[in-house]
Amino acid sequence: MVIKIKEISVKRITDTVKNLCIDANKQLPVDIENRIHFCKECENNKLAKEILGDLEENISFAKSKNLPICQDTGMAVVFLDIGQDVHFTDGSLYDAVNLGVKLGYEQGLLRKSVVFDPINRVNTNDNTPAIIHTRIVDGDSVKITVAPKGFGSENMSDIKMLKPSSGIEGVKKAVIDIVRKASNNPCPPIVVGVGIGGDFEQCALLSKIALCRDITKRNANTFYAELEQELLESINKLDIGPQGFGGDTTALSVNIETAPTHIAGLPVAVNIGCHVTRHKSAEIK
Repeated sequence: MVIKIKEISVKRITDTVKNLCIDANKQLPVDIENRIHFCKECENNKLAKEILGDLEENISFAKSKNLPICQDTGMAVVFLDIGQDVHFTDGSLYDAVNLGVKLGYEQGLLRKSVVFDPINRVNTNDNTPAIIHTRIVDGDSVKITVAPKGFGSENMSDIKMLKPSSGIEGVKKAVIDIVRKASNNPCPPIVVGVGIGGDFEQCALLSKIALCRDITKRNANTFYAELEQELLESINKLDIGPQGFGGDTTALSVNIETAPTHIAGLPVAVNIGCHVTRHKSAEIK
């Protein structure tokens, strides 16, 4: 059998990443924007309704003035789904991604928030290096998702290495306790990404992948789709509300992703996204 290799220049990767960095920071995903509006219309708390209206105004103003939705333009998290029949030309793939981030943050006039060393704290001045996750998939195209992650919400994320005996009730408690502890810090209303299963690092990655799912789409497994809804209702009864001032709208969505795990473990990770949970994708064919 003859396998046809698709050649893709890494220069196209750079251009795509650059544009995604700019667009993701300035254009809120339509599903999240629509959910904020929906929640405002349904909100019973007067102050919460007003705050949701202020968030809508901020989103609209940023759009009209071509400005970032939030001053924290995040650390660039880049997901690459690479077709197994793709061959990259003209240089290093990872160098191309980081160049795209550098150009995106420079040309988009986005805040550069990355320090080279976690203790010495010297800014890299171009928001690189990006955090890059690669996955080999079928086909001959490359799907790129850029998810700028602000640290007001990232700092409120957590992982719990539960025992299997904790069961579903332990999972629910872990998620709700993490959100309760986060309170107003991640700029609610939030999107709650939950990873269940895998091992320590895969569980955390699952929770971040969950944040990139359209919040109108439920988990394909009915059991987890129902758990998403149950957790959302429970979280919205915490009365944290928009920006922590109380109300019915603490979370916009709970998205769950799962993976097989070890017989001795039940890892649960929660990655919290603020009300501007940003991500944008493009495909190179």
